[in-house]
Amino acid sequence: MTTTRSDRFKTAILLLAAIGLIAGLAFYFAGQPDIANLIWVAGVVPALAALVIEILRSLRSGEVGLDIVAALSMSAALVFGETLAAAVVAVMYSGGTFLESFAEGRARREMHALLSRVPRAATRHRNGGLEDVPLDEIAPGDRLLIRQGDVVPVDGTIASDGAFVDTSALTGESMPVRLMRGADAMSGATNAGDAFDLTAVREAKDSTYAGIVRLVEAAQASKAPMSRLADRWSLGFLAVTVSIAFAAWWFTGDPIRAVAVLVVATPCPLILAVPVALVAGLSRAAHFGVLIKGAGPLETMARIRTLILDKTGTLTDGRPQIVAIESREGMTEQDILRFAAALDQASKHPVAQAIVAAAKAQGLDLPVPTDVAEIPGEGVLGHVEGRRVIVGGDGFVAGRVGRPMGDYPAMAAGSVLVAVAMDGHMAGHLVMSDPLREGAGAMLDGLRHLGISRILLATGDRADVAERVTEGLGLDGLRAGLTPDQKVLLVLSERKHGPVMMVGDGVNDAPALAAADVGVAMGARGAAASAEAADVVLLVDRIDRLGPGIEIARAARRIAVESVVAGIGLSVLGMIAAAYGYLTPVQGALLQEVIDVAVILNALRALRIAPREDALSDRATAPVAGKANQPV
Repeated sequence: MTTTRSDRFKTAILLLAAIGLIAGLAFYFAGQPDIANLIWVAGVVPALAALVIEILRSLRSGEVGLDIVAALSMSAALVFGETLAAAVVAVMYSGGTFLESFAEGRARREMHALLSRVPRAATRHRNGGLEDVPLDEIAPGDRLLIRQGDVVPVDGTIASDGAFVDTSALTGESMPVRLMRGADAMSGATNAGDAFDLTAVREAKDSTYAGIVRLVEAAQASKAPMSRLADRWSLGFLAVTVSIAFAAWWFTGDPIRAVAVLVVATPCPLILAVPVALVAGLSRAAHFGVLIKGAGPLETMARIRTLILDKTGTLTDGRPQIVAIESREGMTEQDILRFAAALDQASKHPVAQAIVAAAKAQGLDLPVPTDVAEIPGEGVLGHVEGRRVIVGGDGFVAGRVGRPMGDYPAMAAGSVLVAVAMDGHMAGHLVMSDPLREGAGAMLDGLRHLGISRILLATGDRADVAERVTEGLGLDGLRAGLTPDQKVLLVLSERKHGPVMMVGDGVNDAPALAAADVGVAMGARGAAASAEAADVVLLVDRIDRLGPGIEIARAARRIAVESVVAGIGLSVLGMIAAAYGYLTPVQGALLQEVIDVAVILNALRALRIAPREDALSDRATAPVAGKANQPV
């Protein structure tokens, strides 16, 4: 991804200031101080002009930042002829703003590969043929072809005999659903079965997916801006600096002492140490698969107290797995799995693929099926090693072997039953479910140890499914059947308990991710809309990365604060020395350089942050005492 105009501007300012400083020094040591002074002035003026513009913008929005101290020191140094000191300050200040811009730019480049899910075109029937058209050309009544794996581009009705779609990104329902002719299909769902025709009922801009995008935009626009750590120190530091400089001038009558105070006071520990520590924290987090989009989200992530989790694909794996096998007719569980998986090799249905994966994980040899016929969304028939095998929904299989429906094992809420018949007899059942991710309980317990005091579940799935899946996790609250706007309201209402982090992976989670103080998206398999709206993206499909991510954020922020306190303390001592005449402006600038090096070296410790992964994963999985799943 190309750099923005702002990035290029900040880079140019830094280069001009650095070139001016170096070239001026060269002429100075060559015995031409007048030319050196002119070059130093030329290097300082662009940085000072950019700084004044930034100060005016901040003041118009009611903000007072560290820019004022840097502008005062550069201006005073130029007015009283201390051009070298002004040049040093210009390089240090422009270097700090460049570092912050670099951190944000790196996050933008990392996001480029994630934003690929949003449909931009569709295949339309026209005059007996097919044509690819942009979304904005689709009109109500158009007949569209939705191929296997395609994202439904607009809201419509099923125009084929049936369709099998995955709506997990929209509703949180983990299992694909069968839609018959005339049924409504929402934009943003994925075709999980054979190709089908869709009759558009709305334009793309009025469809479900577009509505969710607008919710995201509204949530982002209303979200309170993240204040920078450095700016929260600015007013106090500005008051101390101006007081010491004014006192030095007032009591001695020497304006150069005030200039020296301002130069020493240039808040380079704040301008440099904070972004260095936070950029190092961003890099360290990315090493563990946690992409944080800038220093602001990292700072806020360090202060999170409330966590809201989506269910499907976040707290659960989002893919069906076999949780039980019931066998009959003298068949073993392994036989049931082997014959079912052998036949399902011919199907692309998500449940069929899960059965095949389970068989291969057990090392079972799967023969090639023959005479295969698949009824989309219902089941598969064929021969395996000379035996007639049927795999599919219980009603589908029961109707072909003459067994009444209802004679099947008990299932947990949210489970799917796959029946298996052989040679005209019911051979058994596979119970499929979307279980919790491995170690979910330990992960939540670890987050509580890190200071997360309130953990909630927010899902678009049914309440009975959510309660069953999360039983025993010790959640502080559970809200089910939520629409995207209801998730946003939940996030906003929870802010009374402190900064809120929302974790999700679907399109329906995107508005809530945008509204949260910190939104976290499951980027490995999640929807691009959620990854785009979020402040943090988990690049690996492991929610247990949250713990290391939060720990790194807190450690990086702590190191930044330590650097600031040490740097400001040394700067205040230097200001006092300058006020008493022990430091000239140039000496003050050199002293500030020494302080800068010290605080930057301390800030770089963030590159060695080692989250306690083993401690998090090894903690007991039992819920925190006294906690239970309660309605919010």
